[in-house]
Amino acid sequence: MIALTHFRDGSADFAERAGAALAALAARPGYLRGSLGRSTDEPDAWVLLTEWENVGSYRRALGNYEVKIHATPLLAAAVDVPGGFETLLDVAPGGATVVHPSDRTTAP
Repeated sequence: MIALTHFRDGSADFAERAGAALAALAARPGYLRGSLGRSTDEPDAWVLLTEWENVGSYRRALGNYEVKIHATPLLAAAVDVPGGFETLLDVAPGGATVVHPSDRTTAP
């Protein structure tokens, strides 16, 4: 499961606050990896990307006390766009691919 959160924030301490949020999320079971990125064209546009074993791991992480202290205030300021995505295809360097079945119970 991929969680992609967009932000518009030009404050000098945004990267530090996002780093603390990412560290709190990284300590939770089911966390696989995460990154903070900033737009090369618009310096106040940021994305926080995390990858999880499954949607349940992500949702349980959001209920953790440390996550509520460090990540929830940051996430509350996110741009309101869809943020949770299921992984359907992985392509490794060299082109090896893995297709994952959808967890959706209904057709799109």
